[in-house]
Amino acid sequence: MSRDRSLPIFDLEANLAAALTQSNARVVIEAPTGSGKSTQVPQIITDSGICGDGEILVLQPRRIAARMLARRVALERGSELGDEIGFQVRFENAVSANTKVRFITEGILIRKFIQQPDLSDVAAVVLDEFHERHFFADITLARCLELQRTKRPDLKIVVMSATLNAGELMGYLGDGARHLISKGRTFPVNVTYAPPRERHKGELWDQATRAIRDHLRANPVSGHILVFMPGRFEIKKTLQSLRRSNWASPFEILELYGELAPSRQDEAVSASSRLKIVVATNVAETSITIDGVTLVIDSGFERRSSFDHRRGITTLHVEKISQASADQRAGRAGRTSAGNAIRLWSERDHQSRPLNAIAEIHRMDLSEALLILSSSGIEDTRSFRWFDTPDPLALDEAYHRLKTLGALNEKEHLTQLGQQVSQLPVSPRYGRILVEASTKGCLHYVALIAAITQARSLFPKQKRNPDHLMPEDFSQEGDFSDFQPLIRAWIQMQQNGYRKDLGERLGIHAGASRDVGRIAEQFVRIASRWEESPAPSEQEPDAEMLGRILLTGFSDRLALRHNANTRSCAVISGRRGQIEKESIACDKETHLFIAGEMIEVEGRDVSVKLGLCTRIKEQWLRDAFPSDFVEKAGAVWDERSRKVEARRERRFRDLVLESRPSQEVPLDEAAKLISHRVLSGELNLKAWDTSVESHFARVNLVATLCPEYDLPRIDQEARLLMLEEICKGATSYKQIKDRPVNQVIKTWLSPHQDAAIQHLAPESLTLSNGKQSRIHYARDEKPKISILIQHIFGLEDSPSICEGKQPVVIEILAPNHRPVQVTEDLASFWTGSYRSVRSQLRGRYPKHDWPEF
Repeated sequence: MSRDRSLPIFDLEANLAAALTQSNARVVIEAPTGSGKSTQVPQIITDSGICGDGEILVLQPRRIAARMLARRVALERGSELGDEIGFQVRFENAVSANTKVRFITEGILIRKFIQQPDLSDVAAVVLDEFHERHFFADITLARCLELQRTKRPDLKIVVMSATLNAGELMGYLGDGARHLISKGRTFPVNVTYAPPRERHKGELWDQATRAIRDHLRANPVSGHILVFMPGRFEIKKTLQSLRRSNWASPFEILELYGELAPSRQDEAVSASSRLKIVVATNVAETSITIDGVTLVIDSGFERRSSFDHRRGITTLHVEKISQASADQRAGRAGRTSAGNAIRLWSERDHQSRPLNAIAEIHRMDLSEALLILSSSGIEDTRSFRWFDTPDPLALDEAYHRLKTLGALNEKEHLTQLGQQVSQLPVSPRYGRILVEASTKGCLHYVALIAAITQARSLFPKQKRNPDHLMPEDFSQEGDFSDFQPLIRAWIQMQQNGYRKDLGERLGIHAGASRDVGRIAEQFVRIASRWEESPAPSEQEPDAEMLGRILLTGFSDRLALRHNANTRSCAVISGRRGQIEKESIACDKETHLFIAGEMIEVEGRDVSVKLGLCTRIKEQWLRDAFPSDFVEKAGAVWDERSRKVEARRERRFRDLVLESRPSQEVPLDEAAKLISHRVLSGELNLKAWDTSVESHFARVNLVATLCPEYDLPRIDQEARLLMLEEICKGATSYKQIKDRPVNQVIKTWLSPHQDAAIQHLAPESLTLSNGKQSRIHYARDEKPKISILIQHIFGLEDSPSICEGKQPVVIEILAPNHRPVQVTEDLASFWTGSYRSVRSQLRGRYPKHDWPEF
């Protein structure tokens, strides 16, 4: 198969080769979908000869893209896959000593930095689809630039994307970086939005099915159809909906997502004489090309995981895609000919979406990144030069987590334990328990625990029938962990060769079971070098050994049940949680436990869902973390009685393990506890009404616009101080709910400052025509008056306050006192939209005067 030299990317061939001959070569290639950048740039670089004997690493955000692109490039060059052109992803590779170009996933390279910090055998790193802003891509770019500036000025760095903020990226790469642009070769795509009658009508998959049907009724079939859905669940539902539709029978209906078997992925993207409908996740948005697509149906959603740095949990939500992603998806229909894209949302909705997706570095746990940076030779990770600087709170949480795990010392330097943990391709908390297990003779068992959390669920929720088994069917008397029945289910599949027919009969996912085995083998292969007393893989550790091992990685996932009759529990860090129904933690014997899974799920009415729980004992905690226990007397808030009580508490960090009555309630502490709950909205003061908030808005407006009057802003801290004064001496909500508030609020300002407020931000306004109107002030809103249109006839200039620095918004009312227009510029209103307002209202209210201006 020969290369298509008509591809637009070849226009950049000479300039790219010239740019890469320079020392400290850094190149940004901006090229749209269809330009050939993913397949041709690696070949242009290797054919130029500028890389010598060094390898060219091409980073792809997804395994499917790395594998398919390597195959395509090898085919174009007439070589065997794994010879000159290869690929490497987790558990799969095709490389040899002859490999010059290696397509890899981002995680492979970031961990290569640990084994080979200077990348001595690598000549060039190409980061493809950088606009997706994946977590490890950001870190890889930063690490490559650091290496190029220090030890490897010969390292060549190429960043490629179809859509990106090139200015921002060029600024980050610094002086000397080259920006090359290819115009691409795409055909026009007609983008339409779902008609109002179809939006939100039925489930997403039904909307997609109807959109295809309606389009085909009005247009002849001209090519393949690509449907974007958020995840595998929605894909399966779409397939079912399509297969029930008689009109879809001429089409081959296929699916495409990252976890699909490689042979079925190939089937979805390979050329076919039969028309196809391919239902895919965002894996089909960029590097993967399905030739011949002329219609795209876009659900407008993707499933996205994020890490909540405040609570230390992973949240999983279906979220709207960005405008850039929508454009990328639509572009799939214009690769080979003119096409159509139908978006299952409104144009107004589209305009309200963010232009680009939020970079993963702002959404994910940073502890693994910090550990990798530390273990790859970056001594001062605090001063590391990020492309996007992470949230300081997120960084602090990550450092704290690594210190708790023992991976960093108090000076934030890598420990020997941290070096071991970093070598395991898993999050630091699981790496920590694997290292611990290697010293306790149960590495194989704990490796299975870690693997189960990384792979797909062994018990898929879809297509279950009454004959299928559940995890609890593998439970045994005396179990102490939710992992035990899961491992027994895996053992049954493993002992039967992961047979698919057995899995379908039992309701256990054969592919997921095989993945668990492969992942566990990898963990064992790495961690066995530290193993002191190897044990057979089937040996199950006792409750104490497993509990102590898991505590080394999950002490921040501790939870406590105060009532054996409910699934509700208290979680460390002041959170509330609810245990999964089938969990061992629901057993009445369970009091204290750790949760391997702690996740917030959209649509649930609980704060945190707890699963994969393991029962533990307090003594094990004391032995592992003796300095984290405290006992003290103080005031606590009782939610049931809505009172402050004096208690003596025994805590592990901030989790109350035991609380008993103490002496008299300290009133200062009581005022603080009650005022915090008023500030959060949990409790209400009757007198703290909209007039109070209006007063605060006036004060803050003047403080901002007229600093010469030296007024203090009323922020959250100021509110809290006022509330503490109001709540002084009280120990219950009953005592404060009817208390007056004005006296405390008035004393916040001096008489001189209060007079300034009345002058600069008055409660009401007298207009130049003599009409008076009350001004509405509210937090984060501009001051506003609402006035009948007849009362502003003849008024030419918009009113203002704060010595003319703040225009007042005018909400213009019809004679029925309903708003018809909002403006800050009366002059423009009279010469512009007044004509339209007049024509609408004159017929409805003929008795009113409607002059012309």
